[in-house]
Amino acid sequence: MSRRLIFTTSVLATAIVFFMLGAIHTRRRDAANRASYDAKLDAIRSEVRSELGKSAHADEAVATAGTTGRAPSKSAAAADANRQRMVAEIKDQLQTEMGLLPVHLLRDRRSSFVELYSYDNLGKTNYGTAGYLGGGYFITVKHAVVALHDEDERQSARKIQSVKVVYRGKEIPAKVIDTGDADVEVHNGDWAIIKTRDLDLPALRVDAAFAYDFADPIFRLGNDYSKGIILSTGYVGQRTSNGLVTCLTDGHPGVSGGGVLDQRGDLVGIPIGRMQGDYRFSFILPIRAEMLRKLPSYEQSEPAVHTAVAATDQH
Repeated sequence: MSRRLIFTTSVLATAIVFFMLGAIHTRRRDAANRASYDAKLDAIRSEVRSELGKSAHADEAVATAGTTGRAPSKSAAAADANRQRMVAEIKDQLQTEMGLLPVHLLRDRRSSFVELYSYDNLGKTNYGTAGYLGGGYFITVKHAVVALHDEDERQSARKIQSVKVVYRGKEIPAKVIDTGDADVEVHNGDWAIIKTRDLDLPALRVDAAFAYDFADPIFRLGNDYSKGIILSTGYVGQRTSNGLVTCLTDGHPGVSGGGVLDQRGDLVGIPIGRMQGDYRFSFILPIRAEMLRKLPSYEQSEPAVHTAVAATDQH
């Protein structure tokens, strides 16, 4: 019994010692964290005081003011206009530097994209996305509206019999009027222009000169999994040897033919495919003037280049 008592007492004593050491260490760590926090807070306060001191006399106390506003008088109209311009410039700078796109602009651009469905002779339905260019014209990917080559012999006999876009909840027929020279999916020439009747949709503004600089923020709109037009954000990677651009943004099935927007909300590319099995590493086909040759005021540009990776439409 005495040995058990001695053993138990030793274990308890050891536990108490470790507990006390842990508590002391925790208190010291907390004290160090508080000291670090206080130092940072003091530094921020000093910086704020310094900045405020630049607009007031150094030997005067900082003045305070209430947060109620006053309607500008006629004599204050010029000053108010200056303030409004300053606020607009600050907002524009924040948008440019932080990669922000106003919510109202995203909502407006979303309504420029529609769900696209094509039906083939094998009884299958494909779904993708199309972006409205005005006058009944849409831009999309060729592999969504034209049956391209496939290693499967049965698929090689596949033909697209009809193409439709969803407008106000109803499918309306569309006709393919122009395509690139792609013969496989996810190719530099994997683009198409389709046409319906003139629709009451906002036309996209196109920028074929977007630089695609590394890490530029982009916004992707597409028919994710045939669940409607959904927004995804990401960043530009780099240009590939075949004229595509890699990006870090969702490449879910159905987004092929959708829109890639820059920070101004301009259409600069179309989602075209993804790395096989990786839905976050996807490919963009930059907009080229060649793609708009059937529309007024555009001329053909450089030829297409071949590549082959997995497509992001769904069969």
